[in-house]
Amino acid sequence: MTIEVIVLAAGRGTRMASSCPKVLHTLGGRSLLDHALNTAQALDPSHIHVVVGPENESLAEAQTRGTLIWHIQKERLGTGHAVELAMCTVHESATVLVLYADMPLVRVDTLRALCAQAQAQDNRVVMLTACLDAADGFGRIIRDKTGAVTGIVEEADATVKQRAIREVNTGILVAPARRLGQWLAGVGNGNQQGERYLTDVVAMAVADEVDVVAHAVADLDESLGVNDKVQLAAAERALQRRQAHQLMQVGLTLRDPARFDLRGQVVFGSDCVIDINVVLEGLVELGERVMIGPNCQVRNARLGDDVVIHSNCVIDGVKVGAGAQIGPFARLRPGTDLAANVRVGNFVEIKKSQIGADTKVNHLAYIGDSDIGDVVNIGAGVITCNYDGVGKRKTVVGDGAFIGSNAQLVAPVTIGAGATIGAGSTIRQDAPSGKLTLTPGRQKTVSRWRRRRDDSQ
Repeated sequence: MTIEVIVLAAGRGTRMASSCPKVLHTLGGRSLLDHALNTAQALDPSHIHVVVGPENESLAEAQTRGTLIWHIQKERLGTGHAVELAMCTVHESATVLVLYADMPLVRVDTLRALCAQAQAQDNRVVMLTACLDAADGFGRIIRDKTGAVTGIVEEADATVKQRAIREVNTGILVAPARRLGQWLAGVGNGNQQGERYLTDVVAMAVADEVDVVAHAVADLDESLGVNDKVQLAAAERALQRRQAHQLMQVGLTLRDPARFDLRGQVVFGSDCVIDINVVLEGLVELGERVMIGPNCQVRNARLGDDVVIHSNCVIDGVKVGAGAQIGPFARLRPGTDLAANVRVGNFVEIKKSQIGADTKVNHLAYIGDSDIGDVVNIGAGVITCNYDGVGKRKTVVGDGAFIGSNAQLVAPVTIGAGATIGAGSTIRQDAPSGKLTLTPGRQKTVSRWRRRRDDSQ
């Protein structure tokens, strides 16, 4: 029996107080909708249906996933109405799983268990529930004296006694498509909200003597919904706790997992250590024995074996060779490629440049659009003047060159292998290999000059 997934993503999200659609707010570097779609795809369903509101119709155009079937809920008449819109393209022999884009933390294994329970018996409805200490905002699970599920009552329609129930409906439900379609056709809107509730199908299933199973979630984080910024932040922390735990279980050392954020994917070798307040974004690849100091941001980077990133560095779109050391307070921008054993020190910025093996750029330098050879020394305060007001020009420095402090290399320019550039020089023409090149200015002392005094003191 095939599974078809319906993802409900049509909520206005007014409580987010944002011009951004709720389902496009990010969690762990990905949108809420993306989390839901990735979870759905992991179940390998025959089809995934996505229901969005009219203001989010452009989402369908922005998505590149070719397996999705999009439905526009032009009038928000409730969750039952939203599911019914999608049901018109669901095969009647399928098992239907209903998910919500604003519940991003439900696990794939949990959903597999729900689907397996539903498919173990014909005409069975399985819903995901949670037992919460604070159940405000959730529909309550109603049971009879034997403990059998008889229905769900939304909080707005619940009595005082019913509101005291701690077992709540998460909204996630699995049902046979043929029966679900029949029940949805009979769902009315005679409630406080004037909406057609999907939850009403549970009472209909009970009335039709269909087996209804309540599957309680093991991890309460899975039941977290996102309706405002406070709940978004809570979900973010829950996701980061989960990711940190998974990473440590497979060998990554986190000095304090509560102060670590992964907003993408990290691949790592043995004995890697990450200190506090490190943020990893995009795809980050770590070799063996990599150490990342506190307060660093690393995005879409590949760090070789034995690389050390000292504190307070920004590493973005960079490839770093084995044994390199970076920082503290360094910024490496996209297109930077460091060879083995490079040293990049404090307050150095490098952009779109190749840096050869054993080269040192230790202090207060800017290197942009450059090709720097092996065993080069870049002194303090050196900058490559790569922008002429119109375009970017290239600087080439040969192997073994020594660039004195506070020198400016005005691109396009080539510094030959083994060349030495005198401190404070402005180099506008190519410098020959093995020679000293400098632009000396005559030092002058003005004997009659006196420093201005502040007479008010």
